[in-house]
Amino acid sequence: MNRGLLYSLLVLLLFIGHSNSQAQAQSPQMNASAGGKAYANGTAVDPSTYVIGAEDVLQITVWKEPTLTGNIPVRPDGKISMVLVGDIVAAGKTPMKLGDEITEQLKKYIQDPRVYVVVAGVNSQRIFLVGEVGHAGPIPLMAGMSPLQAIAAAGGLSPFANAKKIYVLRGEQGRQMRIPFNYKAAMKGDNRQNIVLEPGDTIVVP
Repeated sequence: MNRGLLYSLLVLLLFIGHSNSQAQAQSPQMNASAGGKAYANGTAVDPSTYVIGAEDVLQITVWKEPTLTGNIPVRPDGKISMVLVGDIVAAGKTPMKLGDEITEQLKKYIQDPRVYVVVAGVNSQRIFLVGEVGHAGPIPLMAGMSPLQAIAAAGGLSPFANAKKIYVLRGEQGRQMRIPFNYKAAMKGDNRQNIVLEPGDTIVVP
C-alpha cells in the first residue's frame, strides 16, 4: 500500500466516531477515495503531492489531543500557528511533510505524537476573471487549465467582449507580466494560445 493511500485511510479512520453534524459544522466536507486522495471543496487533494499555499485551510489532528486539533488557516506569509509548536512554515510543503515536521516539534512535549494534516479548504489554487465574462470573480484552478477553459468555466464571453484583446496578468518576482490571449485563434486550434495558467493569474476580458 503506497504511503499516500495509507495516510488518507488513517485520516478517514481518525474522524470515525465524530457525528456528521459536528464534522460539517467544524470543517468543509472531506472524504477519502480509493486512490488515496482527500477532497476539499470538491477538489481532489493528494496529501503526498499537493503543495500547500497561502490562504489554504488545514485540518490538523493530533491523536488523543483535542486541544491541539482543529482548523487552522495558512496566513499570507505562508505560516500557521499552533499551541506548543508556535509559528511554522506551511506554504510550499505537502500535508504529509508538514505533518512530519509538526510531529518532530511535538515530541518535545508529547510522547509518541500522531499528527495528521488534511487540506480542508483549497484557496491558494485559484485564478480570477474580470470584465466581459458570464461570471466574473475567482474560480478553482485545475491542473493544466488554459484561458479558454477558464473562460468557459466562468460562463463564456459576454456579447460585448473583445475576443482579440484578452490578456492574462501574472505576478512574477515582484513585477506584473501581461500575456496576450486571442480567444478566436484559440477556438480555431492555435497552439500558441495554449497558455498554462498559474495560481493567482487574472484573466482580463475587455
